[in-house]
Amino acid sequence: MDLWTAFQALILGVVEGLTEFLPISSTGHQIIVADLLNFGGERAIAFNIIIQLGAILAVVWEFRRKILDVVTGLPTQPSARRFTANLLIAFMPAVVLGVIFSDLIHEYLFNPITVAAALVVGGIIMLWAEKRQHEVHAETVDEITWKDALKVGFAQCLAMIPGTSRSGSTIIGGLLFGLSRKTATEFSFFLAMPTMVAAAVYSGFKYRHLFVPADFPVFAVGFITAFIFAMIAVKALLKFIASHSYAAFAWYRIAFGLVILATWQFGWVDWAAAKP
Repeated sequence: MDLWTAFQALILGVVEGLTEFLPISSTGHQIIVADLLNFGGERAIAFNIIIQLGAILAVVWEFRRKILDVVTGLPTQPSARRFTANLLIAFMPAVVLGVIFSDLIHEYLFNPITVAAALVVGGIIMLWAEKRQHEVHAETVDEITWKDALKVGFAQCLAMIPGTSRSGSTIIGGLLFGLSRKTATEFSFFLAMPTMVAAAVYSGFKYRHLFVPADFPVFAVGFITAFIFAMIAVKALLKFIASHSYAAFAWYRIAFGLVILATWQFGWVDWAAAKP
């Protein structure tokens, strides 16, 4: 592994860790940054799978006590069984639609222009959702109903469009469906666990031939970096939303998307020719 490759892995690991659980689209940022760093090809496919696992491990560690309580409480506690059932209900729409449309979406929508448009549109919707008056009926994740879970699950499917943001779609969906900001955020984190692990396992098996020993040092740098910065991002977000709305993230999305569109429109960067 040469110094430039290590630098690419480090930067992309940082980007993955910081953006995976913020409502600003990790996939969108990965596409943009990878293109700027000229990091692509078969190695990039395998690398992205690995760094996503690093990010999800950070969430598992952050919520390890809740996970342990749920697992140990399954035989005797109705609340643990209800929470697990809600996660499975929310998880299923993405499984079904992901299997059907993932290849099609990756072929036609994984480009910076789609990302930019989705960032802007998602930011506008986020601002609207924050300003909209809605009744909160679930103050904790244990108060979420199966109907809430199903709605959030369908909202998560929007994240198949790069630039939309998985966390953004589930958090804003949760707000619109009557979850408190804290509850919507935490449920989004919990839902990320089965969703991202399943996606990584599916992609890992599909592209298993791309995992070659020579690339393991690159994967290790990305994995560790993504884990560390995802831990930082998760802790910071939970602290931030205790006293702030998601408006700042919405304005960031809009500004970032408009910058990409402007550089493309004026011919400064040939984003239309970029490949993930």
